[in-house]
Amino acid sequence: DEKFQCDVCNKFFSSKCNLNTHNKIHSGVKPYKCDTCCKSFTHSHHLNAHIRTHTGEKPYKCNICGRLFAQLNILIVHERTHSGERTYKCDVCDNSFTTSSSLNRHTRVHTGEK
Repeated sequence: DEKFQCDVCNKFFSSKCNLNTHNKIHSGVKPYKCDTCCKSFTHSHHLNAHIRTHTGEKPYKCNICGRLFAQLNILIVHERTHSGERTYKCDVCDNSFTTSSSLNRHTRVHTGEK
């Protein structure tokens, strides 16, 4: 039941709170700053994930192969290599992909975009 739409990019969100959080992306405001390299982020959890690039901390472990990851979303994508799950499906042909970026890259085959 995603019913709150972003006026800028037309994405939908399940709550007004999620939409407001998303809108920070478009505002350009990045209040969360890394003390090590001065990089700034729109959300505190993005800063926390970034800090791991400096500390080397990798708290997320694959239960199948034991590989460690600094970010949960990267672990989730990695686990698809074991399961074979391909959740991103092309609307034009029968191809499916493990990541949204792979689908976006593939879509260019149909659009001709470089």
